[in-house]
Amino acid sequence: MQSIIDALSAGHDDNGGQINIAKREIKGTVVLMKKNVLEFNDFNASIVDRFDELLGRGVSLQLISSVHGDPQNGNKGKLGKAAYLENWIPTIAPLKTGETAYDVTFEWEEEEIGVPGGFVIKNNHHNEFFLKSLTLEDVPGEGRIHFPCNSWVYPAKRYAKDRVFFTNKSYLPHEMPLPLVKYREEELVALRGNGQGELREWDRVYDYACYNDLWDPDDGDADNARPTLGGSAEYPYPRRVRTGRPPSKSDPKVESRLPLLMSLDIYVPRDERFGHLKMSDFLLNGLKAIVQIVKPELEALCSEDGNEFDSFDDALKLYDGGVKLPRGPTLDNLWKDIPLDIINLIFHTDGERILKYPLPEVIKESRTAWRTDEEFAREMLAGLNPVVISILQEFPPRSKLDAKVYGNQDSSISEEHLRHHLNGLTVAEVKNLFRFVNMARPFQSLPSR
Repeated sequence: MQSIIDALSAGHDDNGGQINIAKREIKGTVVLMKKNVLEFNDFNASIVDRFDELLGRGVSLQLISSVHGDPQNGNKGKLGKAAYLENWIPTIAPLKTGETAYDVTFEWEEEEIGVPGGFVIKNNHHNEFFLKSLTLEDVPGEGRIHFPCNSWVYPAKRYAKDRVFFTNKSYLPHEMPLPLVKYREEELVALRGNGQGELREWDRVYDYACYNDLWDPDDGDADNARPTLGGSAEYPYPRRVRTGRPPSKSDPKVESRLPLLMSLDIYVPRDERFGHLKMSDFLLNGLKAIVQIVKPELEALCSEDGNEFDSFDDALKLYDGGVKLPRGPTLDNLWKDIPLDIINLIFHTDGERILKYPLPEVIKESRTAWRTDEEFAREMLAGLNPVVISILQEFPPRSKLDAKVYGNQDSSISEEHLRHHLNGLTVAEVKNLFRFVNMARPFQSLPSR
């Protein structure tokens, strides 16, 4: 029996002599999420993937050595034999979006692989999936090795270079194993892109461009013209993700824009796009904001000039019961175009009210809570521009606004109002303390309203 094992594990050296090569199997577990849409399984994709498996087009993985280079491939880490995910067909996708674990068995040879530092994955299916991780068990001399992935893997034909993932072991640049350096460099090149061509959803390019798509010169309305932001002395920033869309017909310096209904398909690196739950919430909130359909009702809520609410009660109606939708052909077409499941999430059971927003936390307990001094101060500190608050220089504070226009600008706040919030100190003592430690935190009386 031992002679049979030796014969199976024997190799040959350059002189034709036999050498023993340690061969064994390494078990691994791959965790992934199959293609889903808005928490609902894409059954068409599942059926096509099963046919691919029957035809031998599965998902293959190859381990990359971190210790042995391949002289015939630029000394890049040697690749092990391809191993395929097991039991894809018998594995039934869950009814809701979830993770699925698959077994994979690698043939490991010490002289070929040694310690794996990465792996190549090829998706030979017609549909993408979200790869969570690969974990190898009982690797000789290493034990468990984990590869965190968290990336969408599209069919192999979509990529110019194979998808590569690395272990969760970090290296300084000069400490990285030489067999992995080339793979790392190629991965960076793929992520940077070459600055050419229109980017597609399966691309992983993190490239940047100026904001030159803020208006559409092809619509013929020069009043809507907008400057290009970024890349000039006047507007040096910001930058956006490059999409590579063709220029507009009227102005080659302005990038063409996507139609409104296609605006969700604007290029973003696939791994940065919203997940299923977040995209679902985004779509639902977007549909709630179809103001054009509810314009008559909104105008009825507002004052005659159409610019503001008549009272706070009018504004609170948006939280109490929403706005009753007008009936007409536009709304009837909307019902036809939006799936029933989404309609039930957006509207009430009567299907007639929209724009019912969740009640803000501030007024859940009391509808007048926003009028308190505490809430006013909190909103000032957490506002869009809290740096307008400055340290108290004099007390009582006095406004610098024109008294002829705004009247008496002396604050009505007295030391008595602040005494219970100063931990037993006086206003003068607090002022001296702030000056002594040169602190930059604001200590300012609340502006009168």
